[in-house]
Amino acid sequence: MTPAATGIVTLAERMPQLSGAEMVAALVPPPQFHEATFESYRADAEYPSQQAAKDTLIAFCGGGAPAARGGLFRRAKKAQPQKPGVYLDGGFGVGKTHLLASVYHAMPARRKYFGSFIEYTALVGAIGYQKTVELFRGADLLCIDEFELDDPGDTMVMTRLLGELVSTGTKLAATSNTPPNALGEGRFAAQDFLREIHAMASSFETVRIDGIDYRHRAVDGHAVTLSEGEYDAALADAAMSGLVSDDTFDGLVSHLAQVHPSRYIRLIDGVSVVGLRDVAEFSDQSAALRFVAFVDRVYDAQLPIRATGVSLDRVFPEEMLAGGYRKKYLRAISRLVASTLA
Repeated sequence: MTPAATGIVTLAERMPQLSGAEMVAALVPPPQFHEATFESYRADAEYPSQQAAKDTLIAFCGGGAPAARGGLFRRAKKAQPQKPGVYLDGGFGVGKTHLLASVYHAMPARRKYFGSFIEYTALVGAIGYQKTVELFRGADLLCIDEFELDDPGDTMVMTRLLGELVSTGTKLAATSNTPPNALGEGRFAAQDFLREIHAMASSFETVRIDGIDYRHRAVDGHAVTLSEGEYDAALADAAMSGLVSDDTFDGLVSHLAQVHPSRYIRLIDGVSVVGLRDVAEFSDQSAALRFVAFVDRVYDAQLPIRATGVSLDRVFPEEMLAGGYRKKYLRAISRLVASTLA
């Protein structure tokens, strides 16, 4: 067995390449959900909608789900939904991605795919719309995590793509995030979703999941910020047993503009800790959105972040948080806080 690489690398010096085939091969649940099942989903008794959602999704998968990998199927009480798609509507940390991954694992399908909204749109951008349709045509199941409702162009491309696939028998399961501290947004998340994908609205059954963030972290919590000395010591210690990245914040953010978002996952290939020096507040929204996409990949890979400078939960200024990408930024903040605590 080849020993794991150790030492320190600079992400801004990497220029990764990723073929369409490699992008498709990566469309599986992220590492923390590789073993997710309905049985391992712990429904909170104080929120009956969690158990109800679980039962509905078991039915969606064909009437039952394995008690464990290789185990026997059990019957769900609910009748199988008649619609080809289900949409999981709920806030941060209520287990939507766990349930979505459980759908992926439990569905008896020959061809199935699991990816975030940005992974699917990045694939369209990389290989073209028609090739993407041809690639997915005949698939049994598409799972779409964190369906983005803030980019009309991408939303319409996905709506068109999903419409073509549903017409040939593909089943769909999707989630999108709503901040738990925005009750008004939470109440209307399902309507937002169905309105934005109006051409497909009749294909989805909405499954509401109430509850609080299981991580018990406030969205406005603070990320851990290190002094220069603490940062150097943390990276040096981590580099003894694994590969660690060390970049200036401005340097990495500038480099992200040179790399297609579909390739961000390759930027962190082999890395065990991400280091960011001199973190600063964003002034450019395009740069901020690219960083959000990068944070998604870091979070999916369950990589800890070590940082100096401005607290990472404060990199998005108030005017950005008050704008149309509010949900996306709040999700990134939640993930940044978690990553600095890891």
